[in-house]
Amino acid sequence: MFPTSALKLRDDLARGEISSRELTEHYLNRIEQHQDLGAFVHVAEDAMAAAAAADEAQVRSETGRLHGLPTAFKDLNDVNGMPTTYGSAAIDHPVATRDHSLVERLRAEGVVILGKTQVPEFGLSSHSENLVNPPSRNPFDLKRSSGGSSGGQAAAVAAGLIPLGPGSDGGGSVRIPAAACGLIGLKPSLGRVPSDVLDGYVDPLGAPKLAVSGPLAHDALDAALLLDAMRGKDHYLPLLQGSYPQRLTDLNIGFSAHSPFESVYDISLSPEARTAFERGLEILGQRHRVQPAQLEYATDYPQTFATVWTNGLKDVPVNDESLLGELARDFRRRAAGRTLEQNLQSGSRLKQIAADFVRQWSAYDVIATPAMASIPPLIGHYTQSTADHDYMLQCQYTPYTSMVNVASVAAITIPVTTTEDGLPMSIQLISPRSDEGLLLALAAQMQV
Repeated sequence: MFPTSALKLRDDLARGEISSRELTEHYLNRIEQHQDLGAFVHVAEDAMAAAAAADEAQVRSETGRLHGLPTAFKDLNDVNGMPTTYGSAAIDHPVATRDHSLVERLRAEGVVILGKTQVPEFGLSSHSENLVNPPSRNPFDLKRSSGGSSGGQAAAVAAGLIPLGPGSDGGGSVRIPAAACGLIGLKPSLGRVPSDVLDGYVDPLGAPKLAVSGPLAHDALDAALLLDAMRGKDHYLPLLQGSYPQRLTDLNIGFSAHSPFESVYDISLSPEARTAFERGLEILGQRHRVQPAQLEYATDYPQTFATVWTNGLKDVPVNDESLLGELARDFRRRAAGRTLEQNLQSGSRLKQIAADFVRQWSAYDVIATPAMASIPPLIGHYTQSTADHDYMLQCQYTPYTSMVNVASVAAITIPVTTTEDGLPMSIQLISPRSDEGLLLALAAQMQV
């Protein structure tokens, strides 16, 4: 049996104690055995050939940070030679002829790509269900969601189908599935991963760009390893392997369960979520100063965020609107009906809200919130009614994630408890100063 640690696997590969072919065959067998998870939507036909090439390069000492290590990519990222569906039945699914910039970056680090993993339609939702492929399920309870939009990635890592996985996070899409599946999920600050800002730091409305790439991993060291590879430079792994996590004490940590969605929705914590939050604060309090944070959020945040978040839907080249899911179809029509002036006003307002978030959070070294407001929902929970009801349910499950994307800062979810039914539960930590190393060090402390 191979170790869970991606770092240990990487080092074993480098020492020649295992081969990439052995490892790739192992994970391909795991993918075949666990098709019921719905994690993978496409399995690479050339994975074993790529592993053999990695072994040959190893002999020539031509290696990268993740050399020979298998992984996968979300079905929102183009991978040369594989189809990209974006989780939608309403668009064409061409076979990509080139790699997405993140794929290109990690391919240069030597990864062996095993395939593509399940996402919600256009990556919009906090689940990974669509009308193209079976839903991605939670490895701890197959009746429940693995989260989204990196739900297939999280399910694959948690179930041992890949050792670690790059995700993307535009409103919580790394942290939500990480929390659902008991993983470390890091949302870096905007620009920390260079491939995220090749076309700038703002969207066409002048609002902060929401989506960034981040790692899903079993522990802080693996997350640091993947983040360094995504950036193409060593920093976070050496930081964690040094004395920094042991020396880090006496941080001023403010905690709050208030959400900017409270102005329009009933936001409340389930007993399981409250227990996890309290346990996380208790662990943090063993080394740091933990105190309530007095936070007040703008009441127009929900509508302003929704406008900016869904604006790009109007530009998607859809073949047949009737093949869109309810949420995408409804929000696409709303986006098409808004004027340019309305959109620009929303973008400007969101920048103001972002600045206020950072101003308030910066009174502390770290802000702690619940990760999610409840246990992972059942498959189909969101999609039984209208788009507005779907969106409300998503906000009620994930009331603390999107504000971090709006603020462009860093955040991490860390598993801290397990429910009586065996479901992992997490806490979220936010760094208003965008210090990913600090967050990873805290994760390392909390996972001891």
